[in-house]
Amino acid sequence: MNTPRVWLVRHGETAWSSSGRHTSRTELPLTAAGEEQAKALGPVLAGQQFDLVETSPRLRAKRTAELAGFDAVEDEDLVEWDYGQLEGLTTEEIRSSHPGWTIWDGPWPGGERPGQVEARARRVLQRVRALPAQGEALLFSHGHILRVLAATWLGRPPGDGRLLVLGTATVSVLGWEHGAPAVQRWNVPVSEEL
Repeated sequence: MNTPRVWLVRHGETAWSSSGRHTSRTELPLTAAGEEQAKALGPVLAGQQFDLVETSPRLRAKRTAELAGFDAVEDEDLVEWDYGQLEGLTTEEIRSSHPGWTIWDGPWPGGERPGQVEARARRVLQRVRALPAQGEALLFSHGHILRVLAATWLGRPPGDGRLLVLGTATVSVLGWEHGAPAVQRWNVPVSEEL
């Protein structure tokens, strides 16, 4: 059985992530705090050798990878969940029109549905699982796609990503326990030891 691990890094803080605005296609730079978070990731990840390093092509993820010291290959499958007409809105604003709304349950006017996001996550994981035994992958991406990716790794439906809180500039590691996919670390801020 091939047992590579995958390290997940959510990008550093942006103005919209700090205010709870859903951000997918909108290109936003990291805030000054986000840049510092990204730089702090470098020492945390420096001792690890990676066989595959990829990033979402969005500026905030690419800049996080760069400031952390990595030359990452862009992967369109790592872009954030496309929020469609809900782009830039907070959950509270969305719920004024769609009571009880969550990204997991919809509706998704003009955006991606959970199965579409899961399909992208599956393609990413297929590439990760094609690494040599004991291979290590490092992925820089976004909150919701990484939560779907983790649920998919575990063989769970994409909606189970709702159970996995993920802050900015955090590190998570998906690996194995007794031959089964497992979460080894989750949502670890750069201020803590891995």
